[in-house]
Amino acid sequence: MDLGPHAGFIWASYAFTALVMAVLVLNAVRDRRAQRRALRALGDDRR
Repeated sequence: MDLGPHAGFIWASYAFTALVMAVLVLNAVRDRRAQRRALRALGDDRR
């Protein structure tokens, strides 16, 4: 696979995209956990 003279830029772009995607996934997981805690707390208050 010959990427030519722009190989560094192409690999850096792929790496940056992978990093952004990982951050988005981690943020979604963190938010889901926070929402579940909030819903659990709300449910406990109603009892």
